[in-house]
Amino acid sequence: MTVQEVSRIAGVSVRTLHYYDQIGLLPPSRVTEAGYRLYDDTALERLQQILLFRELEFPLKDIKTILDSPNFDREEALSRQIELLTLKKERLERLIAHAREIQETGANTMEFQAFDTSKIAAYTAVAKAQWGGTAAYQEYEEKTDGQPEDAQTRTAAGLMDVFRDFGPLRGQSPDSPAVQAQVKVLRDYLTAYYYTCTPEILAGLGKLYAEGEFAENIDKAGGSGTAALVSAAIEHYCK
Repeated sequence: MTVQEVSRIAGVSVRTLHYYDQIGLLPPSRVTEAGYRLYDDTALERLQQILLFRELEFPLKDIKTILDSPNFDREEALSRQIELLTLKKERLERLIAHAREIQETGANTMEFQAFDTSKIAAYTAVAKAQWGGTAAYQEYEEKTDGQPEDAQTRTAAGLMDVFRDFGPLRGQSPDSPAVQAQVKVLRDYLTAYYYTCTPEILAGLGKLYAEGEFAENIDKAGGSGTAALVSAAIEHYCK
């Protein structure tokens, strides 16, 4: 396809496509002798990824780094993109419901929870850490490069031991000194064996730990309710 055809079907301006080419984000598949840019199916697939990341408000520099990484996993990226888009959809639905309530009741409410984007920001930080090309991912690759399988198994077991130590603290408040101290142990362990666990990454992990397979494994280690405690404690820690 020509640049004009791609512009028409993708809803992206020709100027934007030219700019993507200039910064190396989306070079054309080939350029004719007359100087016309042509795009094949591989280029269009890359453009779809770019547009999904842009919809999630990723900077162009980050998108290029992620897509150019030899460790980029398209299926993993799609799963994360779906999660993030779902969070954005849920937030938009809350905003619509909030606006309708104001319209119907005429109430001058001071409720701002519907505008909160912290959960989306936290998930985005974790996603960037897990996708290839980010500094955190590269750090993880360096720490595990050439590491024997039994060593990786010990590292994973050590992490579960950290979660297990949350178990006896389940009766305490998430903001208690003992629980908060254990969160620091968790953060230090992740930094030592995986990647530098920034507050943004830790906050995102806290959200993940409360759901699905993460929560199941943590509860197996520390007992029922451990995952909920870990998640709440991390949220307080990161504040």
